[in-house]
Amino acid sequence: MNATEFSSLVKTASFKGEPLLDKTEDTHISWIAFSKEYVFKIKKPVKLSFLDFSSIELRKTFCERELELNRRFSKIYLDVLPIIKEGDEWSISQGDGEIVDYAVLMKRLDSSKRMDIMLGNNKVSGASMKALAKEVADFHLKAEKIHTPFDLLQAKSLFNDIRECIDFIDQALGAEWKDIILSSMDWSDRFLEGHEQRIQERIDKGYQRDLHGDLHGGNIFLYDPPILFDCIEFNDGYRQIDLLYEIAFLCMELEAGGHRKHSLTFFTHYSQQIPCIENQEDKALYLYFKCLRANIRAKVLALRGTNNNQKGKPTGDLESIRNYLGMMKVYIHETQ
Repeated sequence: MNATEFSSLVKTASFKGEPLLDKTEDTHISWIAFSKEYVFKIKKPVKLSFLDFSSIELRKTFCERELELNRRFSKIYLDVLPIIKEGDEWSISQGDGEIVDYAVLMKRLDSSKRMDIMLGNNKVSGASMKALAKEVADFHLKAEKIHTPFDLLQAKSLFNDIRECIDFIDQALGAEWKDIILSSMDWSDRFLEGHEQRIQERIDKGYQRDLHGDLHGGNIFLYDPPILFDCIEFNDGYRQIDLLYEIAFLCMELEAGGHRKHSLTFFTHYSQQIPCIENQEDKALYLYFKCLRANIRAKVLALRGTNNNQKGKPTGDLESIRNYLGMMKVYIHETQ
């Protein structure tokens, strides 16, 4: 399926008698359509360094994988459905035409309860953060332990991948921000070399598990109890991580958004259920993981800006990039 075909599907198809709505979302790897009661997530036919959705067989496999993995902690994932084309007619799940793609079917939730939206409207309470900490901890306690050994070179590469953005950052933000990237890479290499043994010890102790991998406010609905969704299904290595790395993403995002109190509330109540910091070295690791998450956020936004450059003029969310780079600098300082 391509973008034009997706548009035709949205305009003409229905599901259980309900037409699809004139409302869609478009990410770099998925198209998302809505009906009144349901959400339909369709994987784009893309092949990137970290995922391969290039064939219909692979897209079906990863739709099924997405369903299986997210059902570990969410009841909103319902099925994987064929998308069918017969002549100029499109349908979901029913029909005698050609199966041209697949969609993950989910129950539609109230978008006003999505955590990032609630944070923007200052409607998140301390009680909600405590409930979220319990929900995440309950999932983490049951998650499979993963004993894949620590790979120092791979860990260095993950952080230092931000070098792709140096020219864009230099042009868009200036030498001061470029220097933050250059110094952070040197710091990361030294940090990982110095803490390699402790990272492996944590793996041996069972802190590395099959988790969510993309835990931030956009993937959480603050119902009672909270609902997590949209874990990473396309790359096991992105999901099979240390507990501290998982929660570092959420806490970093909260702090970057000016919600440090919520970050502390979440971390405190999560730690009461899973004491995942045993010593000072683990505290430093937690700060490293927050720095890494800020690094990745800055990189993604910078690459998006690079791809959208018009007539050589830097574009994109430069303020957010600056914010994440600033958070990196803060976390590096706090480890020293």
